Amino acid sequence: MTKSEELFARGCKVIPGGVNSPVRAFGSIGGTPRMITSAEGTHMTDEDGNTYIDFIGSWGPMLLGHNHPAVKEAVIKACEKGLSFGTATKLEVEMAELICDSIPNVEMVRMVNSGTEAVMSAIRTARGYTGRDKIIKFMGCYHGHSDALLVQAGSGVMTAGIPDSAGVPKSCTQDTLSAVYNDLASVEKLFEAFPQEIAAVIVEPVAANMGVIPPKKGFLQGLRDLCTKYGVILIFDEVITGFRLGFTGAQGYFGVDADMVTYGKIIGAGMPVGAYGGRREIMERVAPSGPVYQAGTLSGNPIAMAAGLTQLTILKEQPEIYKELNERAEWFYGEIKKLASESEIPVTVNAEGSLGCIYFTGTEVTDYETAKTSDTAAYGRYFHYMLEHGIHLAPAQFEAMFLSAAHTKEDLAEVLEVMRGFFGGKR
Repeated sequence: MTKSEELFARGCKVIPGGVNSPVRAFGSIGGTPRMITSAEGTHMTDEDGNTYIDFIGSWGPMLLGHNHPAVKEAVIKACEKGLSFGTATKLEVEMAELICDSIPNVEMVRMVNSGTEAVMSAIRTARGYTGRDKIIKFMGCYHGHSDALLVQAGSGVMTAGIPDSAGVPKSCTQDTLSAVYNDLASVEKLFEAFPQEIAAVIVEPVAANMGVIPPKKGFLQGLRDLCTKYGVILIFDEVITGFRLGFTGAQGYFGVDADMVTYGKIIGAGMPVGAYGGRREIMERVAPSGPVYQAGTLSGNPIAMAAGLTQLTILKEQPEIYKELNERAEWFYGEIKKLASESEIPVTVNAEGSLGCIYFTGTEVTDYETAKTSDTAAYGRYFHYMLEHGIHLAPAQFEAMFLSAAHTKEDLAEVLEVMRGFFGGKR
């Protein structure tokens, strides 16, 4: 028995499923999760001493690679001053200033502790601002595990065998309306049915929890136009896309304005953190300025703020990082598409910027229903082949690959060679 297997067996006795988040489990692909001890740049090392080229990157925030020297130094210095104060700090003000100075339409921002908390709070704020109750989300888009949003969600829910979630009362989801991603007509029908009842539309600008599905041309602008027409708050859930597609996130990347945005761990360089922000008149509804209550002892934690400020400052001062990363990603995903086109295995490759996904289906993947045509058993075989050859991917079909600025062309060429062995039938 390996050390990872031994630790997982121990974990199963004291942790539900042996993991602290379902997306870490190997339930849909079989096998045992690798217990990671350290990570540096593009590589991770497990308890048994095996090293892997990593494409999870803590699910996105490691845009500069694991354990970046400047980020590590900032964290160490911050720790020397204290781990948590539960009071206001200079760092949280500086973080808020950086975000508000950089992101379109964000005039005020509130720090929280996770993407789930950010989304939950943003929706409460939108309801408080509009005086309406209903929200529209999209099938297959995941916005955290708060009760009202576990309706036809993507990510781990798609492979965990949980259609929504036990323990969520119907009363919590009765005001959640589901539309079809990339289908404006489905959204318009909901607006026509509830013209005065919808507070917000929340969307992943690039759907990244049912694999990776880019928005069709005109989809995001169409949402903007509909929300303007009906007086509804448009929320971009940028827990994945924020500061990844580019420094100004999806708003700048696609040229579409949102009323509110939410962020997750990327603004903490991987530390537990989140934030939600938007136009001043909306955010001033949040307590203590307004009647929408939200609080958190660890919000604006100084260690997370120090880490995040360091990474975001590097990204802001070196815009060439995005240019080089997206060019390298375009080449890499293009090469994967070539391999797939030459294989007898039905495969569709989707990508947007440094985000990508390989679906084991011959169907074009544009929404939740087409994503579900992917052969998850085939993905399992692919995953284990790659893992055995030193490539660490998400242990579930409906997750993204995250490239970082640390991934060199040599790293990616090595990965492509391993993929060539799988798709060429040499397995």
